[in-house]
Amino acid sequence: MTTGGRFVGVGEWLARREQLSPDHIGLIDVATGERLTYRTLNTRACALAAWLSERHGVRMGDRVAILAANSPEYLDAFFACALLGAILTPLNWRLTRPELIGILRDCEPVALIADDAYISVATDVATEAGTPRLLRIDNFPGADAVLAARAEPFETQDGEEIALILYTSGTTGTPKGAMLSHRMLTWNAINTQISWGLREEDIAPTFAPFFHAGGLNVLTTPMYHLGGTVVLLRDTRPEAILAAVERERCTLLFAVPTVFQMMMESSTFMSTNLSSVRFCISGGAPCPLPIIEGYSTRGLEFRQGYGLTEVGVNCFGLAPEDATRKGGSVGRPVFHSRARIVDDHDDDVALGAVGELALAGPHVCSGYWRRPTATAEAYRNGWWHTGDLVRQDEEGYYFIVGRKKDMYISGGENVYPAEIEGVLATHEGIADVAVLGQPDPRWGEVGLAIVAPRLPDALTEQDILSYCDGRLARFKIPKSVIFVDALPRNAMGKVVKAELYERYVSTAHDAQMSAATGEADKAR
Repeated sequence: MTTGGRFVGVGEWLARREQLSPDHIGLIDVATGERLTYRTLNTRACALAAWLSERHGVRMGDRVAILAANSPEYLDAFFACALLGAILTPLNWRLTRPELIGILRDCEPVALIADDAYISVATDVATEAGTPRLLRIDNFPGADAVLAARAEPFETQDGEEIALILYTSGTTGTPKGAMLSHRMLTWNAINTQISWGLREEDIAPTFAPFFHAGGLNVLTTPMYHLGGTVVLLRDTRPEAILAAVERERCTLLFAVPTVFQMMMESSTFMSTNLSSVRFCISGGAPCPLPIIEGYSTRGLEFRQGYGLTEVGVNCFGLAPEDATRKGGSVGRPVFHSRARIVDDHDDDVALGAVGELALAGPHVCSGYWRRPTATAEAYRNGWWHTGDLVRQDEEGYYFIVGRKKDMYISGGENVYPAEIEGVLATHEGIADVAVLGQPDPRWGEVGLAIVAPRLPDALTEQDILSYCDGRLARFKIPKSVIFVDALPRNAMGKVVKAELYERYVSTAHDAQMSAATGEADKAR
């Protein structure tokens, strides 16, 4: 990992790969059919680094934002910035203009890169935020060997310089920029390779957006550190994913449960040749057993895990042989990671008790960009407090029971929505579900289930409540059900509960308060 006492930064990965396997295919762009070797990938990244430095003055520590769809040029930008010691800051193209402007003002990039699809939005937000340069992906130099020869990679002694700022999804508030260092990205790659048994000959499709840690860091950056092949998809329909897996003989398949479900329900699922796939990797949310069982009919095994943008997306792993026996578990910590389960005083809880998961190791981020208070709240005494509530069984397997902020107290009992959602997800008539806590005058808080049925008007509230009876303790059973067509989800398939709270809990609570105020006014 170090050479002559110096850390090998992320920007040097492609050069090392060119030395070891120059003609090995590192990237297949499904949209164009282009197949890029590690020699070509390194030349492209070096040429872009020289272009950014010489023509646009990008220097070490500068932020370079990017608003674009996944493409080979996006990866060029990532490695070029890493070569210069600059900080790539991906922007979520699903955000509104005001949200994008807010992020640009927060990170103050020297340039904003955009592709044709987002150039109009990029022009508007760059002007409003005062971003000095707008660069088009179409103008990138490509594999210009002469220009590449002029690239001068920055040197790092310990890898602590920041390579990426990834803004959190903002499901619970204003997005914060997690600072991911060269050290953190390297150890995330090492943990992934060791714990999942990745190989240089592995081929993995990537279709999650690069503005999310799942798109870059579940498999993409670990594969480039290892020297594998990334298959880049721009068409994310389940049929397109399955076709690419068959055509390119992919050996790994990562997706969130929602996507695995969509692929399983596709008309081409049973006819697609999936014999090349060594195993599937599920993340982002607990993977329901019906999905695991459905893929097992095709001879496919599942590895499951857990992670966060801030501590690496691959912090836990559950082996395929435990997928059913330990259903609902995220497994055990990966090799270079330490885990604790703590109470509100940061003391360890008893075995089997629920507490907050805290992690430590070289895969932890460097904090939040310009948020010292938020950083201090999360990173205490050498441990990153994840905000996730977990328990550990007697065999050392961890189970996520919910977010600390999601937990509600009903009649003095702690209730964890994830547990209820896990039960309801086994109902064959439910396509999607989220459980929220809502104020109640008698019990303090009670559960509200937001259910998306598979067929319209096929379920009643009583059907849902009856299904819970006998499967959950009485105090855990939701007191009411709201039916919706679909739940709001972010780029990685996680339910945006903040939106549900705003729509179904805050609004109802405000209405109740207004009614109560009105009655009080009448009484006067």
